[in-house]
Amino acid sequence: MSERRAVTRQMAHQYQAARKKQRGELLAQCVRLTGYSRPYAAFVLRNWGRKRVLTFRGIRTIYVVGEHRHRYSVRPRYYDKTLLPHLTKLWTLSGGLCGKRLAPFIRTTVPVLERFEEVCLPHSTREKLLTISPATIDRMLVHVHRQALLKGRSTTKPGTLLKHQIPIRTFSEWNEQLPGFVEIDLVAHDGGIPGSDVIHTLDMTDVASGWTETRALKTKARRWVLQALADISTQLPFALQGIDSDNGGEFINAELLQYCLDHKITFTRSRPYRKNDSCFVEQKNYSIVRKTVGYARFDTDAQLFVLTKLYRILRLFTNFFQPVMKLKTKTRVGSKATKTYDYPQTPYHRLLVHPKTSPQIKTRLRRFYRTLNPADLKRTIVQLQEKLLALPHAEPPTLRQGRVVRNHFKKILT
Repeated sequence: MSERRAVTRQMAHQYQAARKKQRGELLAQCVRLTGYSRPYAAFVLRNWGRKRVLTFRGIRTIYVVGEHRHRYSVRPRYYDKTLLPHLTKLWTLSGGLCGKRLAPFIRTTVPVLERFEEVCLPHSTREKLLTISPATIDRMLVHVHRQALLKGRSTTKPGTLLKHQIPIRTFSEWNEQLPGFVEIDLVAHDGGIPGSDVIHTLDMTDVASGWTETRALKTKARRWVLQALADISTQLPFALQGIDSDNGGEFINAELLQYCLDHKITFTRSRPYRKNDSCFVEQKNYSIVRKTVGYARFDTDAQLFVLTKLYRILRLFTNFFQPVMKLKTKTRVGSKATKTYDYPQTPYHRLLVHPKTSPQIKTRLRRFYRTLNPADLKRTIVQLQEKLLALPHAEPPTLRQGRVVRNHFKKILT
């Protein structure tokens, strides 16, 4: 046995470094010298010195091929397959969050779901869900991740009328650490066919807390933009302090400038063709708007009505139950950039711990939070998504793809 092992060890190094024709000759020589069968000899030569895992009667064993003395057993998995259905349901409820955001979502949402009797978890399963790490979540959900990777067009056209008057810093300097300084942008629902008469979504994101508001606009005309801004300002849990927009004509105009002057709102603009200047709202354009309504074409009053109802529910689910991460530091050494993020928190929780949020607003937010059922909100969102894409003028490819994802959501949530 020791002689055969010595011969195999010597030939394994030659075999692993050889070309295909030479491997055949070495394999035949190994079979003659050791008496191994040809398949077993090929396995040993190919894997000599490498770790392999065997599972027998629920016990996993790791061993090194050719080195029997290094064989050792591995304890059974703590996060086993019985956890996967519950984890999949929570992942679906969250809207497909990554592991780093899903872990805090689970820890804050499971007690809420239990309060509304949406879930009934065994004690052991509950403990596992509340202690599972982001890396384990991603590893367990690697086979259930499904994302629709579609891409649309930008419909922003430059507005040059007041380009040199903006930015203005009349009332207060821009302060990203204070709630109320927001970025705004428009998302066109043209289905890939550019047009100004289609429905648009006004997306507004608070830089400090991540609070996001979306409103459906009949077109991107200035009157609808101003009307949506006025509506959003009444729904925000903080005072609107500053607005930062791109250079589109729907924002760079006298009407919006006068609105900001009348309400003492700081108005700034980003640099042309620099999307990173509005990175906070650009991120939400996809993670909230596109992932919810897709890239279909919406251009009717019926679609506008359903989209408006959808955004009323979506703002609650997004701001109260979906954690967001914020970049803390970024260091660059040569071509490698290292980023450090804070602990994921929902916009609601960020406002609760912010020192500038008044006690009255915190009390009002806590009371409202206790009335919200995330599972019921998600079911309503899925129903409105189905109703929206069932209306005429939805683009057939996007309609089919969106229906597959929503049917997956409905199957798990019911």
